[in-house]
Formats: sequence, structure tokens, C-alpha cells
Amino acid sequence: MYYKDVLDNGVTIVAEEVPGVHSVAVGFWVKTGSRLEEPEEAGVSHLIEHLLFKGTAKREAKQIAEAIEEVGGQLNAFTSKEYTCYFVRVLEEHLPLAVDVLSDMLFNSLFREQDLDREKNVVAEEISMYEDTPDDIIHDYFSQTMWDGHPLGRPIIGTMDSLSRIDRDRLLSFYKRHYCPSNLVVALAGRFEHREAVDLLESTLASLPAGKIENRITPPQNRAAVKSYYRDLEQVQICMGVPGVSLYDENVYCLQIINNILGGGASSRLFQRVREERALVYAIYSYYLAFLDSGLFTIYAGTNPANCQEVLDLSWEQIQAIKEFGISKKELIRAKTQVRGGLLLSQESVLQRMHRLGKSELVYNRFITIEEILKKINALTEEDVQSFARELFDPEQMTITVLGPLTKDKIRYPFAVSRT
Repeated sequence: MYYKDVLDNGVTIVAEEVPGVHSVAVGFWVKTGSRLEEPEEAGVSHLIEHLLFKGTAKREAKQIAEAIEEVGGQLNAFTSKEYTCYFVRVLEEHLPLAVDVLSDMLFNSLFREQDLDREKNVVAEEISMYEDTPDDIIHDYFSQTMWDGHPLGRPIIGTMDSLSRIDRDRLLSFYKRHYCPSNLVVALAGRFEHREAVDLLESTLASLPAGKIENRITPPQNRAAVKSYYRDLEQVQICMGVPGVSLYDENVYCLQIINNILGGGASSRLFQRVREERALVYAIYSYYLAFLDSGLFTIYAGTNPANCQEVLDLSWEQIQAIKEFGISKKELIRAKTQVRGGLLLSQESVLQRMHRLGKSELVYNRFITIEEILKKINALTEEDVQSFARELFDPEQMTITVLGPLTKDKIRYPFAVSRT
């Protein structure tokens, strides 16, 4: 059973009772992320996420962790480009504790100067670790190439330079602008009694002032380009892709099917052709990212520098094959079955259910059921997929980013784009 309640101060509560489980997952979703940051405060959303674990007027950092762990629960958080989530999973009887800890963290944190200094050092190490992981950092480089100068093109964790510029005043200014009840969604999934849960949240959060939010976003301008980052590595890391679609675009369902068939797993066309048949890579896959007003579709591969050109050519060959010849009925049925399986299997996790609830409310202002998604997926035809593929994979919109011991002039690109 799905419920939605809105408190007088704007807090939105979405909840789903799940029979047959003993736990409940509760998430506090704040509608803010790295895309709402100014250049001089890049990384502040992620830094705030860290600092909310570092102590409140009621609990020190260790006590925050102990409060949940000593009852066998899980406490965690993540920052994305458009939202930030703090969540707990506990047994049903410990829901009041979970709500108390999360609300204490979000609205009573101290943001002490010494904690800020320590966490900036921790995040600096995180940035260094990320920079030392080529198959991770290439994805940020790709976003930066396509959306140069736009917040969506910046790394969520910021850079060493932007991190150094964040002081306590700048951090608190961002926090006060975004962390308020009218910008908060609380999502629950699992075992609980609806009315009791709403009463609990109301008694905890209703006294907080609503606040005024003005989240103004502008869509990025897509920049078709080719960029090479030279680094002395054993492999070349490759990302090639095109602008995708937003979360509100109905073609997002067609994009799921294309992604599944082209590079969504070991049975995908890219994996079979480039790894299994040609043995040119260990890892190759595709993925898509959808945001409120834009999106990306990307192919990733890691290969020996001597194989880079062939991997690029073969990847483009598979794209062209879908555009020119479409997909088979068998491929479409398999892709639909895989999407259905993934969605239904996710229902067995109260955390996954909570995540779907929270994100759905933040984006669509309503709960989109799995049945609704599957109905749209099942309605797709082979012609729908081919038609959208022809629209999606425009060579003039293609961006390529390469990281490794190759310069751009050493690569022959299989299509014409502006080489900047």
C-alpha cells in the first residue's frame, strides 16, 4: 500500500508498506546536489553530506554511528548531481530511533571548524584516490568534455582547488539555502504502521520553519568534441557517447532497451563482438544518465593502446548496425524480460523500494509504479527502437574522451566531429 502525506511546513512523506518483512528503510531526501552549486563552491553538497555525520548538539560522531549499529541497523548517505539522500534501515521497532538520528543529523549538526578542516582532508584523499583510478575518473572527464562550463559537467566531489575555497561561512550559506522542510522528502518502505509513522515524523519535523527555496536550473549546452588526456598508463580508457534524454522524456524507456541490447551485460552486442569475438578488452559496457532537463548515453571501454582505434571502430559499427538494420524480435523480447526481471527483483529489497519512492516523488511529484513502467516498456516495438536509435546516435553530436598514453592526433576517429 502506497501513501503520501504533506506536513504544514512542506515536508512530503511517501511510504509503502511491505508485508512479510521485519525491517523498514527510511530516507531523508534533500532536493539539492552538485548542479546547484556555484563554481566557487563546487563540492560543497558532498562536503555537507560528510559533515552531517560529525556531531550534533545531542550526539558526537561516534554516538551517531553507534546509535544505529548497536540495534543491527545500517546508516549511510550519498550525494548526486540533483539530490542528496541520508538513509537508515532498521527493524520495525527501531523506526523512532532512525527518525530521531536522521532528523538530528540534518537539522542539528554543529559544523564545527575543526570538523570541517578534517573532512576537507578526507575529501582531498577521496579526490586523490579517484584521480588514481583511471576507469573511474574517465567518466568525469567525459562529462566535462560534453558539458564544459556547466555544473552537470563538474565532478560531484569537487576539485582540490574548489575544496580549498570552501570555508565555514560558504558551507553554511549553501546549507541554509537548501536544507529546509519545503525541500525535503521523507521516504519509508518496509514494515511499519502508516498513521504511527506519520505522527512520529510530524512530531519530529513539524516545528521546523518551512523555508523558501528557489532552485533555478538551466540545461547544459551539448558540445560535440574529442579530447585526449595524456597519462602514462598500461591501458587507454575510452568514453564515447551522445546527449541522451531527460527524466521527463518518454524515450527514456526506449533508451533502456537500447542500452540493454548494445552494452547492458555479457550478452550485449558490444560485449560479444569486442570482448568475446575479438578479445580486445576486459571491460566494455554502455550506460545512460537521465537528469531533470538533459541526459547522456555513454559507451566505456578499457584496452591496450594498440587496440584503441579498433575498439572505437567496432563500437561505432555496432551503433550503425542498430541504426541501419534495427534489432531482432528475439533481442527485444530478451531486453524486455531483463528489464522486467531487474525491476521485480529490486522489489525484494526495502532499501531499493525506498529509493524508488524518494526519487519518484522528487522528480515526478508522484509515485510511478513498476506496472506503469512495464506497460510502457512492453508497448515498444522493434521499429520504435530503431527510429529512436537513428535520432539518438547523431555523429555530429558524438563526444569522445580518451585517457592514457595516446594523444588525439594518434587516433583516427570513425566520424566527423569538431576536434577541440
